Amino acid sequence: MNPSLADLALRAEQAGLNASAPPQEKLIEGWLIRLSPGKAKRSRCINALAAGKLPLDDLLARCQAAFAAANLPLYVRVTPYSQPADLDEHLAAKGWPEVDAADVMVLAALPAGSSLPADQVLQALEAPAYAQLVGHLRGSSDEEIAAHAERLQASPVAYQGFALRSTEAGAELLACGQFAREGGIVGLFDIFTPPAQRGRGHALNLCRQLLQIAAAEGAHEAYLQVGSDNFEAQRVYARLGFSFAYRYHYRSAAVSKP
Repeated sequence: MNPSLADLALRAEQAGLNASAPPQEKLIEGWLIRLSPGKAKRSRCINALAAGKLPLDDLLARCQAAFAAANLPLYVRVTPYSQPADLDEHLAAKGWPEVDAADVMVLAALPAGSSLPADQVLQALEAPAYAQLVGHLRGSSDEEIAAHAERLQASPVAYQGFALRSTEAGAELLACGQFAREGGIVGLFDIFTPPAQRGRGHALNLCRQLLQIAAAEGAHEAYLQVGSDNFEAQRVYARLGFSFAYRYHYRSAAVSKP
């Protein structure tokens, strides 16, 4: 990885951590644990930011107690920045399966602005309304939707949520998404297109508009996270100029081994 991309990747990791912070988080020996009951694993996992002084098993035991008290399974998010550096090897040796790999993609310069087609309009949504909309589309439970809304409202990095709709009768939903801007860097989150609308360029139109709004507010670079096996979405983001920066995954004893 070239130095400029490596620097942007690190900024994306740090900005993503800030933007996904739930109210229920604390540090244990340098590990940031998050205990939101939301659907997104990034809001209910361990981020191993520092090696700490405890033996790994003791540190995991302390974290496990916190997750058990919150009635949540323990997941460790493993990134190229995780500490100790051999954390992934230790967890694999314990028999903890790897799940939910995701790619972080970055964009060093935001694209020029563009207009929406005449038959489309962008609608701004408050956090609760956005959480309700995307939650129903994804089949989230009421508890998960409430936790999502809580996290968005309490986030130290303000979120802006949007629905892309048809201007025709019925104002059909074409896509939805949100962004969180921290200074000059903006993250795109929860980009979702209803199944009946996929393959029509709606996500591309939406993302262009979100980046355009963020640029007007002062953003000049961007990041996002996408499933490593979501090739269709990756192609959309590549058309916007995003490129692969790094991959992360989760490990958990709560996951059945393949």
